[in-house]
Amino acid sequence: MKIVGNAERFCRRGPETWFTGSVWMDSVVEPTAPSRAQAVLVTYAPGARTAWHTHPVGQTLYIVSGIGWVQKMGERAQVIRPGDVVVIARGEIHWHGADAGHTMVHLAMQEGDETGVNVIWGEMVTDEEYGVLNT
Repeated sequence: MKIVGNAERFCRRGPETWFTGSVWMDSVVEPTAPSRAQAVLVTYAPGARTAWHTHPVGQTLYIVSGIGWVQKMGERAQVIRPGDVVVIARGEIHWHGADAGHTMVHLAMQEGDETGVNVIWGEMVTDEEYGVLNT
């Protein structure tokens, strides 16, 4: 057994190439061979969101607090609230983030593929795409 203290884990601002708006990422689980599992607590400011992206092995989100949105490409966006679990299949192009008037925090859990890749980033979600949700 090992207790990993908060001071030993990273917290960093989400890169602008992955996110629109202010996003903070707190490491919870980093892959340690032979496991390829990763978990990150992600905090979104109101209106902040990911770019379109996929996960080679899939992803599960557990919504901790706030109100947010998740959208699979080609489908309508869906609201997400505390206690919701979103299961994203491998290769599904999607985005997720906070509602324009609320923060949102989720625990993102994903596994890397055989090369260690756990996410493939795409285009940013445009203000027009996001704005449709808040009209």
